[in-house]
Amino acid sequence: MIDLYFWPTPNGWKVSIALEEMELPYETHLINIGKGDQFDPEFLKISPNNRMPAIVDPDGPDGAPVSVFESGAILMYLARKTGRFYGKTERDRIAVEEWLMWQMGGVGPMAGQAHHFLKYAPKLEPPQDLPYPKDRYRSEVGRLYGVLDRRLAENEFVAGDFYSIADMSIWGWASLWEGQQQVLEDKPHFSRWLDMMSVRPGVQAGRALHAELRGDHRDRSAQGVLFKR
Repeated sequence: MIDLYFWPTPNGWKVSIALEEMELPYETHLINIGKGDQFDPEFLKISPNNRMPAIVDPDGPDGAPVSVFESGAILMYLARKTGRFYGKTERDRIAVEEWLMWQMGGVGPMAGQAHHFLKYAPKLEPPQDLPYPKDRYRSEVGRLYGVLDRRLAENEFVAGDFYSIADMSIWGWASLWEGQQQVLEDKPHFSRWLDMMSVRPGVQAGRALHAELRGDHRDRSAQGVLFKR
């Protein structure tokens, strides 16, 4: 039974979706990021960067327990462990890792900043309604989704003709395109992929995990934890 340290965010969904798709049994431990659970000393032993998700697998390498933090590292670990969703050849794995790193270094950070400056910063006290970062991150997310659309024009899935952890890593942030003030009319292949992903039972189950706890971070105390530490 894998221990999943989780909160219902796009980064958390990467791992909950992977666990569902890989049919691995897991127990969820909620890390309430609005209350500061990510700074708890016990959690920091697992995730020293005070970020969720993280996992502890009691049946790790050589049968010994192992903890893994960083969502991309967790996805690669689980794919290796199960032999699933990583492709069949070395060329497949190269493609999976390229697009996984593309998500980790591009879509995730840029979409996260877009959400912050477009949705949350204008409602801070005092308000931080800043045109430059709003335009900057909105435009960069649009550029990245254009890259993805062109890739999907030639491939059914992100890494090729097979579903992989690269798709799982990208979907959570991409599914929130409206909050990033994006449009789909000029990205038909991206739109097709979003629809295809959204009907997968594993994606639906991973997205639904504790969905009732998802908030908009308007609470002042939550803002102080999330945005000022």
